[in-house]
Amino acid sequence: MNAPIEIAPAPVRKSIVVRAPQAHAFEVFTARFGSWWPKSHHIGKVEMQDVFIEPRQGGRWYETGVDGSECQWGKVLAWEPPSHLALSWHLNSKFEIDQAVESVVEIQFIAEGANTTRVELLHRIAAADAEEIRAVVDSPQGWSGLLERYAAAASGG
Repeated sequence: MNAPIEIAPAPVRKSIVVRAPQAHAFEVFTARFGSWWPKSHHIGKVEMQDVFIEPRQGGRWYETGVDGSECQWGKVLAWEPPSHLALSWHLNSKFEIDQAVESVVEIQFIAEGANTTRVELLHRIAAADAEEIRAVVDSPQGWSGLLERYAAAASGG
């Protein structure tokens, strides 16, 4: 049997301006990820308690459940505070862990002033169901809405 063909659609690109200094914008996105990420966006078998990005290259990107269980979403591919973060993401279109999914979320934090940071997100996907994954992460409930929640948290709102 042949392996499924991987599709690599155009990446999802999102940008948002945050009313916060660059270092604060990076810190809220990473160290306080669970403060703005919605608990409804979990993949573990039980309700999500929190979600974390370990602060180092090779660190885990994972959620913890209310029962103490852990569910890993991916790994930290690049950790360059306060300007750059890259994460692997191994979720298919059904939001199940799938190591065959080659997905990278790259985030740039660009200082535009002392108290303003432009955050640019690029999500590249290569998978058999890449078009379906792209449709979900490019929807209003995907990265657009998530970045709005993040910007509100980073801006103190």
